[in-house]
Amino acid sequence: MRKGVGVILLLVVLLLVNSGELWAQCSVCTKSAQQMGEKPALGLNRGILYLMLSPFIIVGVIGFRWWKNNKQMEAQEQADMNKKA
Repeated sequence: MRKGVGVILLLVVLLLVNSGELWAQCSVCTKSAQQMGEKPALGLNRGILYLMLSPFIIVGVIGFRWWKNNKQMEAQEQADMNKKA
């Protein structure tokens, strides 16, 4: 199971790193970025993508910890039931 989670995490990281040129800008940001030049525009675009991904990462970590804790509690309850029987 750990190997599967590791593989999925590796795939997500590779997709994010090799995502190429993503445009995550509203029309106002696009106009501002065009006036700044290419390198500052790339930095602005990457910053927008970074800010967009942060909440998803936080929710993912919380969900994973909840799932792991729930799984441990179920295993403990099963062990307690086996001791009583």
